[in-house]
Amino acid sequence: MTARRTPDGFDLPVQLTPGARRDRLDGWDTDADGQPVFRAHVRAIPENGKANTALVKLLAKRLGIGKTRLNVVRGQTSRIKTISVDCDAAEADSLIAKLTEAET
Repeated sequence: MTARRTPDGFDLPVQLTPGARRDRLDGWDTDADGQPVFRAHVRAIPENGKANTALVKLLAKRLGIGKTRLNVVRGQTSRIKTISVDCDAAEADSLIAKLTEAET
């Protein structure tokens, strides 16, 4: 698992599959280059940012935080994205732990 800490929270590498049968989080895996990514699937199509919006909503629900605290900072039109999560250092550990719970 790799979520990169930042001064304002942490960055989460996500591999998104749009147009899925249902919205779901699959947990940590590696991409084709061997880099750790958090896998997510959304029903929304990759048109006009709909899939990105659905991803933010899904992650916010899993983390139990408001959608405004998550932001797609890289990969708006790519399947590999970086999601910035705004939180303080103390909260970051518990939020990252909630992502690990998605694997079960």
